[in-house]
Amino acid sequence: MQTLNFKAAVWQKLLAFDKKNCLFKTKAAALVGLSGGADSAALLHFAAHMARKKQFKLFACHVNHGLRKQAGRDAAFAQNLALKLGVPFILKNVNVKEVAKKYKLSAEHAARKARYAALEEAAKENKCAKIALAHHLDDHAETILLNLLRGTKAKGLLGIPVKRMLGKTEIIRPFLCITRAQILAYIKENKLDYIDDETNFEDIYTRNWVRLKLLPALESRQPQIRQHLFEISADLAKYIK
Repeated sequence: MQTLNFKAAVWQKLLAFDKKNCLFKTKAAALVGLSGGADSAALLHFAAHMARKKQFKLFACHVNHGLRKQAGRDAAFAQNLALKLGVPFILKNVNVKEVAKKYKLSAEHAARKARYAALEEAAKENKCAKIALAHHLDDHAETILLNLLRGTKAKGLLGIPVKRMLGKTEIIRPFLCITRAQILAYIKENKLDYIDDETNFEDIYTRNWVRLKLLPALESRQPQIRQHLFEISADLAKYIK
């Protein structure tokens, strides 16, 4: 049973955000990108609830990039989590090095390109109208700050969109209304297991520096910095195509 504080602070916010943005739809099959980390584990749990409520088919897809020693462990964990939640599981293996070489990309960008291609393929194979990803308010804020550091035009201030098309499939981000801390509260409230990606705690990449150093510094001055950046993006989106 949900505690009142959690229900008011997180659960109701997720339901309201879903309704406002028409994310999960009745009888429109959806696929969740499942890494096995806290964000995607919480999203799969929430999506499973929405699937029961709105009567749509739900699938979980784990993309194995084959870059880390723990890749096999991560895939097995994701499969077990999907099984516990009663969600059909799909495993996609991709060759990031091959993609990087073909398109002359860094490993990071090649992994992203390969991951989205694999998710789109899985969605098509299972006739899913939606691909749900677990980006949250922290990710959104980090993206805007990264764009500012790199030098950006106004469009870069839009951050991560709540919805966008990937081919004929719609990507949705149901967690863009909550923070990473609230996701961890979701995990605790629902007693969910997850795995940590140790690279998220390394301060050697620019995004991780923004996450571990810059954003906390801004938050110390303005506790609502994530929400403020999200609202700025929402306002700008009215004028920028």
